[in-house]
Amino acid sequence: MVVDRIAPDVVVLHVSGELDTTSSSELTTPLNTQVVSGNRAVVVDLGGVKFLGSAGLEALVLGQQRAAKAGVDFVVVASSRAALRPIEATGLGSVFTILRSVDEAAERYSS
Repeated sequence: MVVDRIAPDVVVLHVSGELDTTSSSELTTPLNTQVVSGNRAVVVDLGGVKFLGSAGLEALVLGQQRAAKAGVDFVVVASSRAALRPIEATGLGSVFTILRSVDEAAERYSS
């Protein structure tokens, strides 16, 4: 997990490897830290994810719910089959704001 900022109030969590039962806390912990009212948006970049399991999806859903309560935008960057297929198969594509790249997210929050 690498944490980066694309704007003073927009944080990007770059996730890589497998996001499953054994590793989902590596996403949950930074999400809980970064989804605060001081941030306008939290972007979760799944570009380096090789496997996205149910525990990883649950971490994303909990992060999105926490962000909604805090009034923070929650964006998922996903373009690979490994990330998109589980999201689409579970119907979560309609729950998350999904962008194709971190650059697209940067453009979205550049103003």
